[in-house]
Amino acid sequence: MSQYDVHRGENPRILFFLWIAIAAGAVLIGGLGWSQLIDISEYQEIEKRQTERRILTPGPRGDIYDRNGNLLVGNRPHYSAVVYLDDLRQDFRQEYSKIYKTERARIREEYENTPEAERPYDPPTPNYSRCAWTARLAVVNRYVHIINKITGRDDSISESKLIRHFNEQLLLPLPLVEDLKPDHYARLVEQIPVNSPIQIHTGTARYYPYRSSAAHLLGYVQNTLPDSSDIPSDGIKTFTFKTKVGKTGLERSFNDRLSGTTGMEIWRVDPLGFQDTRLEMVPPKQGDSLITSIDIDLQQAAEITLGERTGAAVALDIETGEVLALVSHPSYDLNDLSPFIPSATFKAINERGAWLNRAVQLSYPPGSTFKLITSIAGMRNGNIDASTTLNCQGVHRVGNRIFRCHARWGHGEVDLPAAIEGSCNVFYYSKGIEMGIDQISAEAKRFGLDQKTGIELPYETSRLVVPSKAWKREKVDAGWVPGDTANTAIGQGFLLQTPLQMATAIASIARSETRTKPTLKALSREEAMQVNHGGESIGLTPEQTRILWEGMERVVGAKGTGRLVKIDGFRIGGKTGTADFRAHGKEVNLAWFFGFAPIENPQIAVAVMVEGTRESQSYHGGSTAGPVAKDIFLKFIEKYPERAGF
Repeated sequence: MSQYDVHRGENPRILFFLWIAIAAGAVLIGGLGWSQLIDISEYQEIEKRQTERRILTPGPRGDIYDRNGNLLVGNRPHYSAVVYLDDLRQDFRQEYSKIYKTERARIREEYENTPEAERPYDPPTPNYSRCAWTARLAVVNRYVHIINKITGRDDSISESKLIRHFNEQLLLPLPLVEDLKPDHYARLVEQIPVNSPIQIHTGTARYYPYRSSAAHLLGYVQNTLPDSSDIPSDGIKTFTFKTKVGKTGLERSFNDRLSGTTGMEIWRVDPLGFQDTRLEMVPPKQGDSLITSIDIDLQQAAEITLGERTGAAVALDIETGEVLALVSHPSYDLNDLSPFIPSATFKAINERGAWLNRAVQLSYPPGSTFKLITSIAGMRNGNIDASTTLNCQGVHRVGNRIFRCHARWGHGEVDLPAAIEGSCNVFYYSKGIEMGIDQISAEAKRFGLDQKTGIELPYETSRLVVPSKAWKREKVDAGWVPGDTANTAIGQGFLLQTPLQMATAIASIARSETRTKPTLKALSREEAMQVNHGGESIGLTPEQTRILWEGMERVVGAKGTGRLVKIDGFRIGGKTGTADFRAHGKEVNLAWFFGFAPIENPQIAVAVMVEGTRESQSYHGGSTAGPVAKDIFLKFIEKYPERAGF
């Protein structure tokens, strides 16, 4: 190499390494520029996932009202004593230090007391994780003890609950004591020091002002975590308070409407995952209210008269199909299920068979109330008219079998109105067999008694039986016999209907149509005028309608089977029924009454069923179910005198 080359800086090897350095620098600068200017969004997303956490707070549920604005379901404050684990970190460290030192001293003592030949090579050390969880549990239960001392309760936190909360809900408050009673809440607010980490968290729980009234209709909610589809999928770890989801009744059917809008908070967290700075907040909003068609006064009138007996009652607005009352007994206090269902409460309700909504979930033989369907079938098909009479001697022979009337010595000579008034079985045995099962079955199906009503309630039973020859062959694998027709004509045998179905049937008869579509939503005047039940004309002439309704009015007259329902100045058309039924492993009977009023301008239809639960109980439609219907009618007159004609 010449002296000239060195001084001129033109050494080829130096130039080679210079260009390598320049290229490497360019790559580094380009990569940095790409990361900072072009690929910045990806790194920001990674940073967000590492440093941000989301908290979701469900909004309160909407209220439920009756048609007159009475609150049926609302929200009450739900107070809990809580701590944020973030506030206890100093306590955790101090407690951990003490536990660790104690455990280390114990292990050292054990080590030194162990023969030298049996000692491990290295002295053991305390288990960090075990000491940490022991310390955390001790600190948390120390604060629970403070609460117990103030309130007189005996609560505690299990280690499994603490670990689950720490790992899954770190940013949410840890409940130490839930659902505080008002006096406990007042004591804690007064006696807990201002600087204590114990806080009172206020949430909401469902509140039912009428307690057990309309329990099956209204339904209850269950606390659960939101569905994963409701949680944003942007990768930010999300913590969520439990939300309330309707499990039965209107709470379930209108869950989407009643559910509130979920609120959201975004927090920046420290490396351990504890809260540092709140970055964003959207408050939750209450769900929409629901105004139902129910009149709570009519509802309670039926419940009070039904008392402790097992049964159901339904009242409908004849024109609109709005449900004015829907009762099922036995019932339960909905407040006992809020904010959660204790296992003892669940068991007690289950043992009483009170979970079932007997108005829509169970089906029964309708008994003699079905004779009106048989009557309509007979008139439409020419088997019964105004001149039709029959001499009831108390028995009717069908083949080799004797079918008896409930009147031991018979009713004597009866026409259709008299047969309805006295509920003469022999009349309907004879006319039912004369017209045949095909006509009876077709008429029942025309009234929709083989289909669900479609009411806005979950779990409506599909076990609705309108028997026919084909049905028996398929279900029983046997042929149809005349005795089957005789039983069907009086509402027994294979027939099965719900109280709601029978309420829609009598409402349809009152309106001279074949279908009534029930609804639990209060309808506006405009909506009511546009109601279309989807049926057809009942198909009776004015004269046929007159004799049918005459018989029904005579049912609640001085000599009728439903005379206990009679109300002076208020014309009621009705029909009683008594049916045999197997329940609870025993043969018991059912008492039925259904009817409408006032006859001159039908406004309200009522169906009542009372279920015998013991063989010793002798229930009858007029004397057992009738008084329940009467009290519904009386309350209707009191509440709506103009509609009742007063």
